[in-house]
Amino acid sequence: MTERITSRQFHEAPGVEDWRALFSGACAHFRTGSFAAGVALVDAIGKLADEANHHPDIDLRYAGVSVRLSTHEVEGLSERDVDLAQRISAVARELGVRAEPAVVQDVQIAVDALLGFDVMPFWRAVLGYKQVGNEDLLDPLGRGPSLWFQRVDVLRTQRNRIHVDVSVPHDQAEARVAAAIAAGGHLVSDLFAPAWWTLADAEGNEVDVATWMGRE
Repeated sequence: MTERITSRQFHEAPGVEDWRALFSGACAHFRTGSFAAGVALVDAIGKLADEANHHPDIDLRYAGVSVRLSTHEVEGLSERDVDLAQRISAVARELGVRAEPAVVQDVQIAVDALLGFDVMPFWRAVLGYKQVGNEDLLDPLGRGPSLWFQRVDVLRTQRNRIHVDVSVPHDQAEARVAAAIAAGGHLVSDLFAPAWWTLADAEGNEVDVATWMGRE
């Protein structure tokens, strides 16, 4: 039986230095530099995935390949993801392709909703998304940001009802926060850091910069 592991357990495994745990799973980006090199890497990953009967999400672009690993039956990470991550990194090295773990991220839009889940059908219809569980809407093609609905009992006038969540590598979060502040933003709260920092732009629009740390 496949068992779920935490993001911390994933990162403590050897051979996964190219990967970072985000909202959607363990992610890696490989800078191939050409479409042909990217195709070769995707082909190699496809063979590994078929051998393991465990298939990642892959995004092939001209300059690089992004890979996302998760285990659907446990709705998170498992040792199967550790094993495949190790194998993918090894084959990338064999092909002379380097990883850029600092660039991976997930973006999510968080919605405070007085009506709770009653508003989800509207957003599901207008975006053409699919509902996963009771709180999340996902792009069926995995291209757009996910939506997370947070039920509230009363409107909180001290903050926006819609904000952006950015899931970043745990070792890049403080640099991302500093860059955002240097670019004109300000820190709203670091009470829950390193799980997340709440920032806002000069007009008060909020964003949470989040990591797996502190959540597991």
